[in-house]
This record gives sequence, C-alpha cells and structure tokens, in this order.
Amino acid sequence: MLACVHSRDHCQSNSTPFFLFYFVFAPVYNQGMENIDPIENHKPAPNFNLQDINDQSHALSDYLGSIVILNFWSAECTWSKRADELIAQYLLEWGDRVQYLPVASNLNEDREILVAQAATRKLDLLLKDEKNRVANLYGATSTPHIFVIDTGGVLRYQGAFDDVTFRQRTPGEHYLYLAVKSLLRDQLPDPDLTPAYGCTIVRAAAS
Repeated sequence: MLACVHSRDHCQSNSTPFFLFYFVFAPVYNQGMENIDPIENHKPAPNFNLQDINDQSHALSDYLGSIVILNFWSAECTWSKRADELIAQYLLEWGDRVQYLPVASNLNEDREILVAQAATRKLDLLLKDEKNRVANLYGATSTPHIFVIDTGGVLRYQGAFDDVTFRQRTPGEHYLYLAVKSLLRDQLPDPDLTPAYGCTIVRAAAS
C-alpha cells in the first residue's frame, strides 16, 4: 500500500489508482527528509545499535570481519519482498562470509506485522529502527535501499537492489549481487552508487 519512488517515478498499487498515490501518499511520505544528506562511499560506515524484533541488541560493529548487506526493509512493500526472496538465494551461495541486516524503519508498520512478515520470509534477523534514526543516519530513502559494507567496516556500495523498476520488469544489472561478488574477490564494486528504487520510507514529519 506504499508509493514507489525512483527520482520522480512513482508506481501504483494493485488496489489504489495511480493519482491517489501521487497526490495523497507521496507528499506525506516525503515528510522529514528535507535535511537528510547521503553518506559517502569508501569511508567507515556509521556504527549503530538497534534491537531486533526479539528485543536483542545488535551493533553494526558486531559484524566486523564479514561483508554486511544493510537493507532498509518494509513489511508491506512488494519491492522489499522481492529483494528478500532473491537475497535468500544469494546467501545460500555466499554462506557465512556475508551477513544480512534488514532494518525496518517505516513508522506505519507495527510490531505485529514485522513479526508476521519476518516469519513468512524466513528472516533470521529483523532490526527495528523505530524513530528513523538509522535511516536518517544513512540517508536511506526507500525500501529496499541497499548499503554494502566490507569486512573492515567501510561502505563500498549504496543504492538499488538491481535495475528492475515499474517500467523495466526484467533485470539487466544485478547491483547488489555484483557488489558483494566484487568484495569477495577483493575488488571494489563498479558501480558503487546507484539511485535507490522502491517504496518511500514512512518517516515522522520534520519538526
């Protein structure tokens, strides 16, 4: 039930007309983003500490030594669900060399729906970003919005999961997959920055 964004692109839900998303939902969902700046690649990724849906605490620094996929995640967004399904396949290939940290930042998604969707998608871990703190720290704008961090804690890729959009349904570039494969080969991702595509993160209004 969320609007989709990629620069100025928006996409419709199966049940809600396009014009309702564009004129009703999109302006509301962009509230609170005015003063958020993107972070830079090839610098240490900002550390954070979040609780998961089982109230266990996790810090990004706990995962030094592994490649980390930080994914801003949604229980309701179909783009986020698609990314989860493909990431699950990738993780089978990569094994414990790669850690997956999905972060739930949408203010409209309560604990009940997070727990239910984590179970449905068979996620081992789901972090709660209840006040958009980490989304704001990273300049995340959509779900999914991918950040790939190397074994030394340095941010090496940020942006889209792949190049699939509402208008292009078949992927031609698998950005996340290629970024991780590059790091596993001790190479830098190329590209290392792409525009994120998905459903806009639901934030608190700017004060």
